[in-house]
Amino acid sequence: MSICMAGVDHEHAEIGLREQVSFVAGQVGAILQGICNTAGVLGAVLISTCNRTELYVSCEDAAGMQPDRLLCLAAGASYEFLRPYFVLREGEDAVRHLIEVACGLRSQILGEDQIVTQVKQAAALARQAHASDAVLETLFRCAVTAGKEVKTQTRLTAVPLSAAHQGVAMAAEWLGGLDGKRTVVIGNGEMGRLASDLLIQAGCAVTVTLRSYRHGETIVPRGCKTQPYDDRLAVIDGCDLVISATTSPHYTLTAEQVTGLAHKPRLLVDLALPRDIEPNIPEVAGVDCVNMDDLGRANTENEAARREAAAIVQKYMDRFYEWVDYRAALPVIASLKQTALERVCNDPLYLELSQDGAEEEMTRLAVEKTVDMLLGGMKEAVSANLLEKCLEKMQKSVSHVEKAGGRV
Repeated sequence: MSICMAGVDHEHAEIGLREQVSFVAGQVGAILQGICNTAGVLGAVLISTCNRTELYVSCEDAAGMQPDRLLCLAAGASYEFLRPYFVLREGEDAVRHLIEVACGLRSQILGEDQIVTQVKQAAALARQAHASDAVLETLFRCAVTAGKEVKTQTRLTAVPLSAAHQGVAMAAEWLGGLDGKRTVVIGNGEMGRLASDLLIQAGCAVTVTLRSYRHGETIVPRGCKTQPYDDRLAVIDGCDLVISATTSPHYTLTAEQVTGLAHKPRLLVDLALPRDIEPNIPEVAGVDCVNMDDLGRANTENEAARREAAAIVQKYMDRFYEWVDYRAALPVIASLKQTALERVCNDPLYLELSQDGAEEEMTRLAVEKTVDMLLGGMKEAVSANLLEKCLEKMQKSVSHVEKAGGRV
């Protein structure tokens, strides 16, 4: 069993490159099913966020596996062009990286709140597509549990931990404060609602655009006005700030639309990937625009908390490999059970007492339960190599007894 991954992230590729291999949730299932049809692939999970796209593959042998090529094929992107921007990892490097990602240690905003949920959702999408296998299920479960532990037990930075917090904070600095500012938030998903809440708290007049509204189902942050998405330009005209955070495959604001406004916004903040706001707006329309790559990494890291987080990462790496070792030992455990059963059943006293075969079934159950209990209590010490030696010793004993015709 091998694990390998390919990723393109904010550390190695700017947002325009990451866009080329970004996916929305509705695309992931079909993509993973196609990848799992590749020879040698046993399971696959795809993480696609604003900061990264990463494909994790469980395979028979990592040699020759090209997860970066598989990602480019799925996205319809040029492999030769994007290849230099991918990072490839195998084995423990891939395992450690995923756990660090789930813990927020690899995020642009250190320790961000949303990443552990995104990792959990990636595993759920793979499960729904029947693309995950036992190895990736266990690995992602360890990663998510580690991420939750880091989130609850450490404080990596002294600043708010989400892109929405950072975007609103940057807007406040850019505009010289937010109190009384007219703002429009395009998108009413998790990120958009969080940004709206933060803007209300900062004293803004906030309008949220909605593609549809269902009474009792659509959640609109308290204190916000609403506007149909198709009429968004009417409220953007004359506002101070626009924040866009959708999963739309198309631009929510184009240079042509902004240029046509009588009173342009002072600042546009794009919290989406693929980007919501056409990149050339600053040059064409003369309006300042920031995106995910401009938010930066928090520079108030807590070194003691980082050490605590690193220890948590190592703990869950150890747990994963304990499971891997135990799983590898299962065939040997089955042989141990069979060998123990043979030793008991070949005992002359057992043969004297055995009449109708019922004792054999009772003995089998007793032996299997005993072996399970013994090995289950020593999972941390069990390895396939040690059990092979134990089995070899037991089998030699059985052979010797059978030849001698004596008791075990």
